[in-house]
Amino acid sequence: MNDGNRIPVLGFGTYAPEEVLKSQAKDATKLAIELGFRHIDSAQSYQNEVEVGQAIREMIAKGVVTREEIFYTGKLLPNKNSSEMVRLCLQESLKDLQLDYMDLFLIHFPVRLPPRDSFSPMDEAGKTMCLNTDLCAMWEVMEACKDAGLVKSIGVSNFNRRQLELILNKPGLKYKPVCNQVECHIYLNQSKLLEFCKSKDIVLVAYGVLGSTRDKAWIDQNSPVLLEDPVLLQIGKKYNKSPAQIALRHQLQRGIVALAKSFNAERIKQNLQIFDFHLVPEDMKIIDRLNRNMRYVCMKMCVDHPEYPFHDEY
Repeated sequence: MNDGNRIPVLGFGTYAPEEVLKSQAKDATKLAIELGFRHIDSAQSYQNEVEVGQAIREMIAKGVVTREEIFYTGKLLPNKNSSEMVRLCLQESLKDLQLDYMDLFLIHFPVRLPPRDSFSPMDEAGKTMCLNTDLCAMWEVMEACKDAGLVKSIGVSNFNRRQLELILNKPGLKYKPVCNQVECHIYLNQSKLLEFCKSKDIVLVAYGVLGSTRDKAWIDQNSPVLLEDPVLLQIGKKYNKSPAQIALRHQLQRGIVALAKSFNAERIKQNLQIFDFHLVPEDMKIIDRLNRNMRYVCMKMCVDHPEYPFHDEY
């Protein structure tokens, strides 16, 4: 990354719908580490950092890994998107995780929500209540957290080009964002944003690579199931790989860090088995043509906010 630190190209995502027991996040994270994952991605909004932290510490205690071998990513809760709350949120997460530092801390979403218990509090008209967001002021506190040793690297998530440039052009900028974590998959290949990020030495980290969790609270239930795409199935047969393995390999070959999310033991194992084959250029182009600029995660409750990131082309 542009600060000299290194990020594993394949990460284990820990988000799950509310109905999934938090204990499953702990068990799945332990298994992921045991099988070989070293990059663990979570967030305060997932409400499972206690369990994920327990998993990491137990695997360290067993001698499976050292703390230095684990790359942990956390994220700033959108309800705490203010310069006054950045450091507090980071410290809360570290306390829940029982870790001394994070490897990477991200501004999770560029929209600021009111400081309430609900992730997306509604007003009387049923609309999400959003507050003004000063991204540059927040970034200065992120930089201070890095200087204080609370986190090794700092970045953003769900930012568009305009919002990235706002940070990059900030007077007195000390550290550039090392990454921008965004939804990216065969139906939303983010080619223009990827090109821009590469030009600024910013790593693109992809979530949703395998599609979505089909969470009814967030996802249109009529949206296509990514892993059932016939092209992925066909190419998978050619390489004797699963559609998920093809989808992950495709992102890695584009120079993208990919997050794989599953609580199924066999699928967690399969998601690691993507370093023993290479997609030929012809197959890469075939998969590229599947793009339809379709999002699974639209965050429509924030669509009226001036910093809603998805109105821009990229």
